[in-house]
Amino acid sequence: MPALICGSMAYDTIMAYPDAFKNHIMPDKVHMLNVCFEVPELRREFGGTAGNIAYNLKLLGGEGLPMATVGEDFGPYAAWMDKQGITRRFLKEIPSAYTAQAYITTDKDDNQITAFHPGAMAQAHQQKVPADEGVSIGILAPDGREAMLQHAEQFHEAGIPFIFDPGQGLPLFDGKELLHFIELARWAVVNDYESQMLERKTGLTSYQIAEKLDALIVTWGAKGSVIYADGGRVDVPPVMPAAVVDPTGCGDAYRAGLLYGLMNMLDWQTTGHIASLMGSMCIASRGTQNHKFNRAQFDARYEVAFGAKLEMA
Repeated sequence: MPALICGSMAYDTIMAYPDAFKNHIMPDKVHMLNVCFEVPELRREFGGTAGNIAYNLKLLGGEGLPMATVGEDFGPYAAWMDKQGITRRFLKEIPSAYTAQAYITTDKDDNQITAFHPGAMAQAHQQKVPADEGVSIGILAPDGREAMLQHAEQFHEAGIPFIFDPGQGLPLFDGKELLHFIELARWAVVNDYESQMLERKTGLTSYQIAEKLDALIVTWGAKGSVIYADGGRVDVPPVMPAAVVDPTGCGDAYRAGLLYGLMNMLDWQTTGHIASLMGSMCIASRGTQNHKFNRAQFDARYEVAFGAKLEMA
């Protein structure tokens, strides 16, 4: 059964800065920051949380239904989705609007500065979680504020278990709202920085947040990830990538792995391993939807990385 992926569809304009940001930002002058980074490399990619997660889930053999609002400039992205066999059934075009646009600059240490224009995404609340499409699971990824609030309620009312993935949308919500998301969700996933922000805003520790969920997943980038579940924790090791090329979209690849494991009722260790490997395979390619593999190749990489075959439930 498919997964409903609520989030953004966006064009990513990705720029690579060959130096480190820290070498050109004076900490005592950030209140009057005026700096320009010359970027010799620029490219435009298909991205957005819903698009990225759906693409990665498709690579694993899972079916994802991205639900989002897009603009009048979506034509090239639509053609790409059709080529990849990803449905556009739950995409809504907003007249006289641009598709969301992200402008991402990455330095040599993989730090990123992003400017984001929401465009059509600001109207994502016009979409409604379907209750009659055979959806078995969902994920609430960064999207418009009102859309995230409404879609969480709609998932809950439809009886569809979902992952709460606030991501870069976390600052949009206060502690009370974040606690309500957690009460409605079955699982939550954040990176280490977002985890600290979530703790500060809610006043709860990660263990206390996990007690309100079936699992809380915290990613630590190159250090791996931790899954708090069933009163304990599962430490998931990182997978050494073939090359560190571009970190953009690795979190979405990881989340596709989580979805795949949950959809197939795998244990948390196996699910974490799949997610970790997905992030590793993404970082070895430029852009968020340019890495490719078939299932046999993924299974072979899994066995090398973890010393055991990927056993399905």
